[in-house]
Amino acid sequence: MLGSLLLGASRLPLVRRAVSGVPLTRKVVDRFVAGETPQDAVEAIRHLAAAGLAVSVDHLGEETKDAAAAAQTARAYATLLSPLGELGLGDRAEVSVKLSAVGQALGADGDKIALENARQICEAARACGANVTLDMEDHTTVDSTLETLRALREDFPSVGVAVQSYLFRSEADCRDLAYRGSRVRLVKGAYAEPASVAHQHKTEVDRAYVRCLRVLMSGAGYPMVATHDDRLISITETLADRFGRSPGDYEYQMLYGIRTDRQQALAGAGHVMRVYIPYGDDWYGYFMRRLAERPANIAFFLRALGGK
Repeated sequence: MLGSLLLGASRLPLVRRAVSGVPLTRKVVDRFVAGETPQDAVEAIRHLAAAGLAVSVDHLGEETKDAAAAAQTARAYATLLSPLGELGLGDRAEVSVKLSAVGQALGADGDKIALENARQICEAARACGANVTLDMEDHTTVDSTLETLRALREDFPSVGVAVQSYLFRSEADCRDLAYRGSRVRLVKGAYAEPASVAHQHKTEVDRAYVRCLRVLMSGAGYPMVATHDDRLISITETLADRFGRSPGDYEYQMLYGIRTDRQQALAGAGHVMRVYIPYGDDWYGYFMRRLAERPANIAFFLRALGGK
């Protein structure tokens, strides 16, 4: 219930101004966001790569309503990617792209604009040896995102996509995507969705996650298991043994600033452990979803505001 309230509040301008205006909010944001500039992101990438971790970088922003701003987001990704090849970090990195940030929400021409901008990002990623994964947003964008994925994979077959287990449709989507060379990031989902399209209770979402995970691990693609849940990590290992997968045949993903000790433990055990690094000044929506996902994050926020 609290999570749903936070997700709803994240779209209210009054709440945005109130939260953003609290000076100590920045203290909490710094836990989840690497910084505001490409230089901040590159420094975070260097630090994590030196610790044996892979990264997925997200230039924060979504629901762009202006074509110029969408093009600027694509250029921001290119600016970020350019130095990675020079630093030898390209093969440790991917970028995560929300299509609504690069034009998907721009009316009748939105899908075309988003595809063109995503192609530019894919070109920049290929030039430095990095990959691209499309983030999944609310349920109204799923078909459009999967159609864009299909178009991109014609020229960039390694483009990945996120699938959200809380949507009723996701198990079938995983079956469609579990083919050789297909990279799929499995997440639980972090948007306020109606009961007509998505599971509403944690137990149901977790069970759906396991069903989707089983489909991906038994398929021919490359599963990217995005979870901080030790129980789901244990299930992943069981499924990997059952379907003959070695650590290099799948990977784990966790958020920047969350369970860093577990991240190091998984990397130390020989797994690909990828850290999702957000950066940029448009951090509010991302921040509110992180609070909504885990009660521990809310407690952390309140302690910071209390100066503890």
